[in-house]
Amino acid sequence: MVSNTHPVDPNAPVGVDPARASVARVYDYMLGGKDNYEIDRQTYEQMKAALPEVVDVALANRAFLIRVVRFLATQTDIAQFLDCGSGLPTAENIHQVAQRLNPETKVVYVDNDPVVIAHGRALLAENELTEFVTGDIFQPRSILDNQVVRTHLDWNQPIALFQLATLHHHKGDRHAPAEVMREYIDALPSGSYVAISHLLDPETEDTEVARELEDAVTRGSLGGATWRTRDEITELFHGLEIVKPSPIADPGVVELVDWWADGPMLKPRNVAHRIIAGGVARKP
Repeated sequence: MVSNTHPVDPNAPVGVDPARASVARVYDYMLGGKDNYEIDRQTYEQMKAALPEVVDVALANRAFLIRVVRFLATQTDIAQFLDCGSGLPTAENIHQVAQRLNPETKVVYVDNDPVVIAHGRALLAENELTEFVTGDIFQPRSILDNQVVRTHLDWNQPIALFQLATLHHHKGDRHAPAEVMREYIDALPSGSYVAISHLLDPETEDTEVARELEDAVTRGSLGGATWRTRDEITELFHGLEIVKPSPIADPGVVELVDWWADGPMLKPRNVAHRIIAGGVARKP
């Protein structure tokens, strides 16, 4: 008997199934948003039980995004952004930060969650320089060949590619995200920049806490996440020229709170700050 069943793509979008949490909606809840379901709030509580300060992971990631956009808009010639896995629109999105500094900046947001797409397109309906497209960011060719992505952005000029808190959610081969990034990087014009943030296995006493959080995410309806070491995150840049993260540090991947901080960190650093890292790199 021939089966008509097909293998299920573990990276397929959640859609609007209220019985399954969405990365975008959980992140929205952690940032104080209202576009989430009870299952998303329950998932957050499971994560919080493993790491009480888990909200600081989301806050550190959003602050990193803002600082990177400011840097690119003021210190480079970048005037177009491709944000993969953008999530639900919240305060200080890429287009808001960048267009405040350069009103001509173009942005394309990509996500595969129907709730994200609906809210994003409604928010950006009157912003002609910003587009929102549906797509699977783990299938680079489908994004790079998208008509809106090809025409809204000028692929003869540098582009900033963002993969913030996305690659660790890939479900499948541990090495697949590196191949995903290779395809994106190969397609970028010279002078482009790549920004990545990723859950970090610090290889210290904090690793045990990271594993507990990893177990909580795996048990929940998000379906898991992969923590990577600093070296493994660095490999995602495929040899690009990584920007120095501070005036005194060598180029490399660092905890997000250490990437060109806005000022001295007066509040105590906690485990959540130490388990998310990233960096920014330039393509020659």
